[in-house]
Amino acid sequence: MIVCLGTTPVYQRSMVFECLTPDGVNRAASAHDYASGKSINVARVLHTLGEDVIALGFAGGRRGDAMLADLDAAGIRHDFVRVATETRQCVTVIDRSTETATELVEESKAVSPGDAEALLDKYSDSVRAARGCVLSGSLPPGFDDDFYARCLDRTPAAIPAVLDARGEPLRTALLRHAGFVAKMNRDELAATVGGNLNSYEEVIDAARLGAKEGRVYIVTLGADGALVVEPGQAWHVIPPEVAARSAVGSGDAFAAGLIAGIVRRQSIIEACTWAAACGAANAMTDLAGHLSRDDAESLRRRVRVEPVPEVRT
Repeated sequence: MIVCLGTTPVYQRSMVFECLTPDGVNRAASAHDYASGKSINVARVLHTLGEDVIALGFAGGRRGDAMLADLDAAGIRHDFVRVATETRQCVTVIDRSTETATELVEESKAVSPGDAEALLDKYSDSVRAARGCVLSGSLPPGFDDDFYARCLDRTPAAIPAVLDARGEPLRTALLRHAGFVAKMNRDELAATVGGNLNSYEEVIDAARLGAKEGRVYIVTLGADGALVVEPGQAWHVIPPEVAARSAVGSGDAFAAGLIAGIVRRQSIIEACTWAAACGAANAMTDLAGHLSRDDAESLRRRVRVEPVPEVRT
């Protein structure tokens, strides 16, 4: 079993338009409502890949009910803490004419300290029997920045963990734990190191500094793939070009492929090859996390890995 924990899930709406006209009346060609958010997307992709998963998080109100019903319909096991605040809804607007996807994000609302402790307890119960875990997403307002560090406190040392976070929650976890994979995109890495990363070289430098502490840093670069940085070595994982429909959720699909490869005892580079294929396969779909396993397996054979030479420090 792989545990997928996130504190800010979403009841998502994806709307597809043949041609979107700003400041006009637009009629969607299709619209879909479904459970989403980073950790749920990870769980959905893992389920598609044939892994046994459990999704953990918070669910509140009618949207929370609908979110859990969608997980049930998909056959994804879950154990959510019911909260008083309504689960948020975000909207993805896909414009076929420009091949763009615009994300409209409703911010999460606060939950109580008791709810946070209840989720930690559910995580503790689940992770003891897990093969791996993925902790992902931002934290609700008022949450302590050490929440992910506390999750890792309760994770047995033998269980591989991927943390997909940013800023102070990630920095706090990095200060307290060394045995997990830190996965982030370029903007999240910049938020974590506290500066702008305007060039490829600056991204590599920032990741190398973190990896010197004995950790694995994985920085996703959208259609350009990902950087994998370990102490003393780095690689650029390059996915094949695809006919992209929406990249929303591709980073989560990457995280799912990554942990799937790790628990299958692949090397970190082999796991990242599978991860890059999952990210690309997700971009070929309208709905976050709804990739085709056949697409991912086909794309995996076309992923390239190139060593990154030493750069300035």
